[in-house]
Amino acid sequence: MNISILGIDIAKNVFQLHGVDKTGKAVLKKRIYREGLLSYIAQLSPCIIAMEACSSSNYWYRRFTELGHTVKLISPQYVKPYVKTNKNDACDAEAICEAASRPNMRFVSPKNIEQQSIQSVHRVRERLIGNRTALINQIRGLLAEHGIIAAKGISQIRKHLPRILEDMENELIGSDRELFRELYEEVRMLDGKIQSYDKKLEMIYKSNPVCQRLAQIEGLGIVTTTALIAAIGDAKVFKNGRQMSAWLGLTPRQHSSGNKQVLLGISKRGDCYLRKLLVHGARAVVYRAQTKKDDRSKWIASLVERRGSNKACVAVANKNVRIVWSMLVNETDYRKASY
Repeated sequence: MNISILGIDIAKNVFQLHGVDKTGKAVLKKRIYREGLLSYIAQLSPCIIAMEACSSSNYWYRRFTELGHTVKLISPQYVKPYVKTNKNDACDAEAICEAASRPNMRFVSPKNIEQQSIQSVHRVRERLIGNRTALINQIRGLLAEHGIIAAKGISQIRKHLPRILEDMENELIGSDRELFRELYEEVRMLDGKIQSYDKKLEMIYKSNPVCQRLAQIEGLGIVTTTALIAAIGDAKVFKNGRQMSAWLGLTPRQHSSGNKQVLLGISKRGDCYLRKLLVHGARAVVYRAQTKKDDRSKWIASLVERRGSNKACVAVANKNVRIVWSMLVNETDYRKASY
């Protein structure tokens, strides 16, 4: 059995395999359980193994690469058009195999264990921040039921909730005060957990010279640089900075036909968490550019005047990503450009 490309629909326990030869003819259709997958792949001659970039795909990438195979990861959105009929595991594996055979297919850069570890810290930290935001909103809503309007913002709740609990003139009864006291302690607990993850990211940043080089760019700090290193992998998989920016959804969508070119808002594809960090960092740069006189700040000021602050923030985030690509590919320090 001479397999050229092997498509694997990965799952928790049951895996579907679809293999084709050099002519594209199907030579293998097999359903196999997790415990027998590695031993079966080890028996095959070296070939191209294609999988969707999803949960556990990086783990299987490492295992199959150790067995001498060339492994390629494909974004699920690029596999879907090749599903011919109803969705099932066999059709999905065949579609993965078909997509991997396309000469212009875009593949996902795999992550090593270190990158996955950094990304895990970011994911847990982001969940804790979301839980804290939801808790603050619940506290404000419950207070409003008692006629107490709390200002927006976490800092406002930290500052005013103890005073509200001490105020005996409001209509909070004993059980209510105990409830809000417990909620306040929960906020403090989440604050402590988030701070511990901030310290972990700071340690990662200090031990990684690449993160420190990227932090030279205005708008990129500890959180953003560590998130970039965890997400990008090998920057050389992108042909240029614009392709990396498009991968993060910071370039315009198109709806063009013939000689009519129509550019819409940004596509918002890719990692929404990383894009949010980049835009928020750019927002700080745009805000501070009002008081600076260097070339970059003048360019930002003119951009704000022409296109508005929101579009200027996205433009700065877009440019920062292109600078990141150049620094990673060429292994250089940040150099301010003239505009």
